[in-house]
Amino acid sequence: MATALPDQPAAPEAPARLWRPKRLIITPAALEHAHGQRMVARAEALGIAVEALKANRLTGLRGADERETYRRAKSTLAVVVSPPSERKLQPIPPSADWQFHLARGCPAHCQYCYLAGSLPGPPVTRAFANLDEILGTLDPFVGRGTITSRQEARADEGTTFEASCYTDPLGIEHLTGSLAQTIEHFGARTDNTQLRFTTKFDAVDGLIGLDHRGRTRARFSVNARAVGAFEGGTAPMPRRIAALARMAAAGYPVGLTIAPIMPVEGWRDGYAELLSCVAAALAPVPGVDLTVELITHRFSPGSKSVLTGWYPRTRLEMDEEVRTLKRTKFGARKFVYPRELMTELRTFFEDEIAARLPTARVLYWT
Repeated sequence: MATALPDQPAAPEAPARLWRPKRLIITPAALEHAHGQRMVARAEALGIAVEALKANRLTGLRGADERETYRRAKSTLAVVVSPPSERKLQPIPPSADWQFHLARGCPAHCQYCYLAGSLPGPPVTRAFANLDEILGTLDPFVGRGTITSRQEARADEGTTFEASCYTDPLGIEHLTGSLAQTIEHFGARTDNTQLRFTTKFDAVDGLIGLDHRGRTRARFSVNARAVGAFEGGTAPMPRRIAALARMAAAGYPVGLTIAPIMPVEGWRDGYAELLSCVAAALAPVPGVDLTVELITHRFSPGSKSVLTGWYPRTRLEMDEEVRTLKRTKFGARKFVYPRELMTELRTFFEDEIAARLPTARVLYWT
């Protein structure tokens, strides 16, 4: 078992705030899986009522209007079986070689949500009960990626598998147990692989003592204080940073996902303060393996339409007139910051990270 170092940061005095869905529904197919049954037991132990559906189709999620549909979906956890299409791994550059899914959807209320427009139907969180099947799909992809499998600068990571492309696995871990089981699965592997996940939550108590063997990189999505106003339902930034330090002290490789980077008023001071807080939290922990991923804010016409429906009073800047239009290789449109501003932002972060977190590795800028 991994043991905490003597100088491991203490857990915050107040316990982590855990999401409590108003509804937990489970399909008949999900109930056939032992992991689905364990999710039911976890929910019932927390006093959350469980509704067993009569069919494998999710119902009762739509309201009278878009706002009511959003509220219903965001307060529901659906335990389902992932379809075969979910188990066909896809590449996820520049983060990792492959993405796989423990769930789809997230209980947070981020007004810039990257999932907006990319997930069909109401934004319900779906947790997958067939975890053993999902983990069983990984082996054929080992050594076949194009990011860490082939890039010399990241070869030490081996073949990387990203588990938080369409969800925040820590935000629902108290209800699913999927992340802990996946961490232990990677810890028991004998090949050159690594699990990666990103979170905006801080309930890491259940992960600290796992036998992870350094094969899971726990990354925390962080931002300047001013951007926190757009991240409803998530752990406050100081608690995320404290959780990062606790995971590092428990021997996990860790990471900062600074996203979405926004040039809000006072952004230089805000981001400098953020990096200083991270440096102070990690200072007592020897030999920290820290990476940084830098992701600027962008949006598509589709995501803007969805987000303004969900958050009609948002003050988030999504003005095409002050952005640059960028087309993907598949022809999709997204609006990013102009080149001069992107250069200014990138230069600032590279300089500040080198000064405040000199041992950190910056993996990419986008």
